[in-house]
Amino acid sequence: MNEFYNKLVDLYAGGELTEELSDEMEAEALKNGALAQDMFTLRKTVEALQSLPSPDLTEESDYRILLKMQIQGTEVRRKSPESSHWQYHLLIQS
Repeated sequence: MNEFYNKLVDLYAGGELTEELSDEMEAEALKNGALAQDMFTLRKTVEALQSLPSPDLTEESDYRILLKMQIQGTEVRRKSPESSHWQYHLLIQS
């Protein structure tokens, strides 16, 4: 059963478990010091990462990341269509 709790530590740290399962894990952690240490350190790590400001990704950053991935041989396909600034604009005659 100990292996079961070890697999759930990441979900516990992210706050993704039900209240009942979280309570059960905390009860098990009282008996198992290694599990308690993992739960505590991973939860603190997740909280620290969530408290950081989100990165400012610009369109330039997006293209730099795509270029690096393509250089490394990754086949990259966009799910969304290209931005409208890449489209040709036709003159409207009246």
